[in-house]
Amino acid sequence: MAIAEIAPVSPIVSALATLLLIAWMLRAQDRWPLDVPNERSLHVRPVPRSGGIAMMAGVFSGFAILQTPLVVVLPAAVLVALSHFDDLRGGLPISVRFGAQLAAAAGFAFGALPAVALPLLVLIVIGILWLTNLYNFMDGSDGLAGGMTVTGFAFLGAGAWISGDDALLIECAIVAAAGAAFLPFNFPPARLFMGDAGSVPIGFLAAVLSLSGWRDGDWPLWFPAAVFAPFIADATLTLLKRISAGERFWEAHNMHYYQRLVRMGWGHRTTALAEYALMLACGSTALWALREPPYLQLCALIGLIGLHAALALWVDHAWRRREDNHVESA
Repeated sequence: MAIAEIAPVSPIVSALATLLLIAWMLRAQDRWPLDVPNERSLHVRPVPRSGGIAMMAGVFSGFAILQTPLVVVLPAAVLVALSHFDDLRGGLPISVRFGAQLAAAAGFAFGALPAVALPLLVLIVIGILWLTNLYNFMDGSDGLAGGMTVTGFAFLGAGAWISGDDALLIECAIVAAAGAAFLPFNFPPARLFMGDAGSVPIGFLAAVLSLSGWRDGDWPLWFPAAVFAPFIADATLTLLKRISAGERFWEAHNMHYYQRLVRMGWGHRTTALAEYALMLACGSTALWALREPPYLQLCALIGLIGLHAALALWVDHAWRRREDNHVESA
C-alpha cells in the first residue's frame, strides 16, 4: 500500500499511541517523575509530569507512517531525550539546554531552508528558539499548553488544507491528535502534566511546521504568529517587563498573565476556558484573513494586537488593585 493511502490514518495512530501510553503511565506513576509544588507553583499536590513522553511517542508514530523528513524529526527527538533527562534529574545547566535547542534550531534552519539568506536564517533560528522556550514558559497551568497544542496545530492544519498542502496538513493533524488525547488528563484538575519533554519539542514543532508552510508558500509568517498569539503575547510581554524591571528573567517565576489570573481567583478551569476562547478567536481570525486582500489581513492583525493589548492592560490593572488591597489590609 502506498504511503499516500495510509498517511491519513497517522493522526489516529498518534492519538491511540498517546492514549495507550498515558493509560500505562497512570497505572505505574511511581516510575515517572513528579512535579512537586514549590513557592512558584500553581498546583498544590505532586502530579506526574510524563505526559509529554506519551504525546511525543504518539507524534513520532504518526510521523513514521507519514515519513516526515528527518530534518524535522531528529532535532525534535534530541529535544525530547534531553528534556526528559532534565525532568528526571533536574538542574541541567542552562548552557546545556540552550546549546541543544540552538543546535536543533540551526539544524532545521540550515537543512530545511537552504535558499534563505544568512541574515534571515539567523533571525529564523532566534525565532525557533523563542517559540521553543515560550511554549515551555506557558506550560504552567492545567490544560493551557494542551489546549494550545490542539487549537494551534488544528488551525495550522486548516491553513495547510486551504493551501492544498496535504503533507503539512497531516503533520499538523498528528500533533493536534496527540494533544487531544492528552488534554482530558491535563484539563483541570490535572492528573498528568506535559513536562519539559512535551512542551519543549512541541514548541519546536510549532516553529518548524510554521516555517515549513511559509517556505512552501502556504501562508505568510503573520499567519502562524496570529494562530499562536495567546502564547506569544503573554510570554513576550512578560519577558520584556521583567527585563525592564532588572529582574533575573531567565529564572522561573509566576508572573505570566495566565498565572496572575489563576492567582487572582480565576482558578485553573476558568483561566483555561478563557484562554481557549482567545485561542479560537485568534485562530479563526487568522484563518479568515489568510485568503483576504492585504488590507484586510492588516486590519485583522491590528485587531488582534489591540485585543491582546487591552487584555494585558486589564490584567495589569486588576493585579495592581489586588496588590494595593493586600498592602492596605496588612
